[in-house]
Amino acid sequence: MTSLRASLARFMIKHMVAPKFKRAGDSIEELRKLDAFITKYQKIPPGTTIAQVADDAVSGEWVRAPGASAERAVLYLHGGACVMCSPATHRELAARLSSATRAAVLVLAYPLAPEHPFPAAMNDAVSAYRRLLETGYKHDQLSIGGDSAGGGLALQSLITLRDEGGPLPATTFFLSPVTDWVRFDGESYTARAAVDPLNTLTMCQFTASQYVGDAAPDTPLLSPVPMDLTGLPPMCIHVGDREILLSDSTRLAERARACGVDVDLKIWPGMWHVFQTSASLVPEARRSIEEIGTFVQRGFGK
Repeated sequence: MTSLRASLARFMIKHMVAPKFKRAGDSIEELRKLDAFITKYQKIPPGTTIAQVADDAVSGEWVRAPGASAERAVLYLHGGACVMCSPATHRELAARLSSATRAAVLVLAYPLAPEHPFPAAMNDAVSAYRRLLETGYKHDQLSIGGDSAGGGLALQSLITLRDEGGPLPATTFFLSPVTDWVRFDGESYTARAAVDPLNTLTMCQFTASQYVGDAAPDTPLLSPVPMDLTGLPPMCIHVGDREILLSDSTRLAERARACGVDVDLKIWPGMWHVFQTSASLVPEARRSIEEIGTFVQRGFGK
């Protein structure tokens, strides 16, 4: 049964947050102005440390919760449809993930579309993972995760890394991932349209077009689910049942399992797109983060 706090949060998103996105429409400039609104309501848990990092391969923030191991790391790719958001908009979520996984979390400041369309963000994610290996992290003490479009970037990056033959992380995890930027033919785009408090098909199609840019629509990595996913690390997928992107998650889980990948899929009743960002209010969000943390820790061997 959905908690009262979750019902309240969903109401607030529908009536206070969604109208802001509707007014922004197809203006990238107006959408990015919402970053300040999102950042304003971050509630960083006490004791969290945040350190900026920038070099030739990596730009972003290291987020460490108290007790997080210096020998384990999560490369985290934030959501925002690849056109908005930043490490600053995801500090609270990163801090909670750091606590749950007991690992340091590197939130990558990847380049945004439309100025930097596909494959720019993916290439940055691949480079960041390589840099973590170069700086001494062992691949079996690394995890790659992301929410929404960031989850899609994580999937693209893992396929690319696998095809290059390098060592893959111990696990990967996805929060309401985008796994198709061109087709939008999942049944949830219609079946969940009336209950999704935030996203619309039109919104998804517009932002996806900014990321795709001039790339050929039949580029496999723009619709990676039908690809061969054999050899990818065990994956954890958490998604709400009140979001139009639900099919992106269920299709990924089905395909990955068919390719022999260990998949932990959980569909949360009454929850919306990346509901984990409401963890300060919603108990289901906190439980989701803790379950993801347990999954990642198990992959680390502890």
